[in-house]
Amino acid sequence: MNDTVVKDEQLLFGKIASEQAISAKQVKSVISLLNEGNTVPFIARYRKEMTGALDEVQIRNILERWQYIQNLEQRKEEVLRIIAEQGKLTEELNKSITRAEKLQEVEDLYRPYKQKRRTKATVAKEKGLEPFAEWLMTFTKENVEDKAQEFLSEEKEVLSVEDAIAGAKDIIAEWVSDDAEGRKWIRKETFKSGTVSSAVKEEEKDEKKVYEMYYEYEEPVSKIVPHRILALNRGEKEDILRVSIKMNTDLLLNYLSKKWIRNQHSPAAPSVVEAIEDSYKRLIQPSIEREIRSELTEKAEEQAIHIFSENLRNLLLQPPLKGKVVIGVDPAYRTGCKLAVVDETGKVLKIDVIYPHPPVSKTKEAKEKFIQILREYKVEMAAIGNGTASRETEQFVADILKEMDEEIFYLIVNEAGASVYSASDLAREEFPNFQVEERSAVSIARRLQDPLAELVKIDPKSVGVGQYQHDVSQKRLSESLNFVVETAVNRVGVNVNTASSSLLQNVAGLTKTAANNIVKKREEEGKFTSRVQLKKVPRLGAKTYEQAIGFLRVIDGKEPLDRTGIHPENYDEVKKLLSTLGFSTKDLGTDELKEALNGLDLKSVSEELVIGELTLKDIIDALVRPERDPRDDLPRPLLKKDVLKLEDLKPGMELQGTVRNVVDFGAFIDIGVKQDGLVHISKLSNRFVKHPLDIVSVGDVVTVWVDSVDKNKGRVALTMLPPAKQ
Repeated sequence: MNDTVVKDEQLLFGKIASEQAISAKQVKSVISLLNEGNTVPFIARYRKEMTGALDEVQIRNILERWQYIQNLEQRKEEVLRIIAEQGKLTEELNKSITRAEKLQEVEDLYRPYKQKRRTKATVAKEKGLEPFAEWLMTFTKENVEDKAQEFLSEEKEVLSVEDAIAGAKDIIAEWVSDDAEGRKWIRKETFKSGTVSSAVKEEEKDEKKVYEMYYEYEEPVSKIVPHRILALNRGEKEDILRVSIKMNTDLLLNYLSKKWIRNQHSPAAPSVVEAIEDSYKRLIQPSIEREIRSELTEKAEEQAIHIFSENLRNLLLQPPLKGKVVIGVDPAYRTGCKLAVVDETGKVLKIDVIYPHPPVSKTKEAKEKFIQILREYKVEMAAIGNGTASRETEQFVADILKEMDEEIFYLIVNEAGASVYSASDLAREEFPNFQVEERSAVSIARRLQDPLAELVKIDPKSVGVGQYQHDVSQKRLSESLNFVVETAVNRVGVNVNTASSSLLQNVAGLTKTAANNIVKKREEEGKFTSRVQLKKVPRLGAKTYEQAIGFLRVIDGKEPLDRTGIHPENYDEVKKLLSTLGFSTKDLGTDELKEALNGLDLKSVSEELVIGELTLKDIIDALVRPERDPRDDLPRPLLKKDVLKLEDLKPGMELQGTVRNVVDFGAFIDIGVKQDGLVHISKLSNRFVKHPLDIVSVGDVVTVWVDSVDKNKGRVALTMLPPAKQ
């Protein structure tokens, strides 16, 4: 690599570092590690010394910014080459392109030199009218009509003075439109003082009046919030709304006139003024409007994807209810409620169906069967799906549980995506002899036991925590959601002897083939007894092993360290440390070891073992809590014993609820009635709230008060402000 490239890279590292408020050294380390084929989770967890403990999101941001800058530099080189080949590359233009920091700036500067499809201006140039346009721009005192006579030509179809002047004006209009500086100013001014405006186009298409507030609507470009942009876009796409950006045209034309007209008293000035007006209305304004709306949409999409990603992360990291025998109930009316009992490991013990609701209404029989199953399998928890007939089924289950001597709680489980999973090839493979609804009941039960392990089997877009998810770039959304799933799985770690292929596929470095091969080897040869055995799995080479192995746990194996998040590359140092303290790997998690480790001087031990302090700290945490699950530190889900109905709600009533979804304008809370209640952003806190995510996350258990109840529409408005403080 030559010195110039190294110097350029250093400048780019510095640029990214200042944008992300980190050091250039950290940026360089991350890029270097990624170029060596390391995965984001591996770098975040096992290369903390090199990155200064950057997390996965920071590492991904560096990668995305680096890729953008690389693309920008590539585009600059291409544009400079094309302009140079045309023999039009001046020193000033070269500097402007080289200094550009956005792709948009490069495209603006390239615009005049771009191969254009046939435009009015290119036709006029073919007719030999460019010299006339240049003459007009000198703003001489000569007569325009007299000069135009010189350009008349039957052969070139310039038959009149009017034709010649019109053609010259077309050429000037394109010059004005192609001016990078002018476009930049107009774009900036439109952002600053323009307004997004919408009007109804075909009202009859809006049967439910979803877009009524936008039938006659206006809001400053600079202030419009993301979810409104996406709503307007959708309304426009459905042909209900007409959306545009309005601007003070006089202000912009005044700017262009000052910029282009050097002598207002010249006979040429009126023609140039007309060319400028035509340039703005025909060329600049539609183009700038497209660019601004595209930029607004991009930002709105980023926001929607960010919210979806945050909600998904919190949903995936919901605390598991480990070690419980659970009955999953997939509610229905006509086809009956499907039941699935699963043991502590998620293994299916029993599948059945009951018909407690109309039209079949075998309530007595259903009750007897349900009680018998609860007792026979020593069920400790009931998980009820929140689909059709959910509330009636909840009432049925709650009434039974009240009569039981054993203490059994139930929980309403959000079954979003369960039907997608149940009908998938994956579910058919897992339960070939089950019906779709039976698989759904199993999925509902397992979601309670281990939400992460079950939810990774479903396309993240189907889990029901998004906002305008169909209106955003599906590629970008998938990338972001898959990153969240991968991050969550690697943060928690995976038991290699119980994990499904779906879960294993999300482990750093593992492909679908490698994940399937792990499961296949486990099925053929029995449980893995050590991490080392995974080296023999086909398609799991040395690099893949290095990336994945720290996230794969062998719980009851030969090597106690295999059940921790400690990477095998550090085993020798760990054993040396334990031996120095008078312990062995058999003492993991004991109070005595915990006490000995707590008294360590990290700095001196790190130097002695030649291991970084950050890595050492992680190792000590793992030795103290060998099978620590980060989800265990989160609040437990709300368990229920009785039912609440919409009719029971009264304004001012205090309730506990679970956050189901967070959107731009508030949060939806499950308070145990049919509809989730909405806490509007203004009712989340006494202080100013920029975004609901700053206050609440999916899965949070919160105290709310009933604000109002609309029984006809089935809507509940909630507040998180205690009544006295409202």
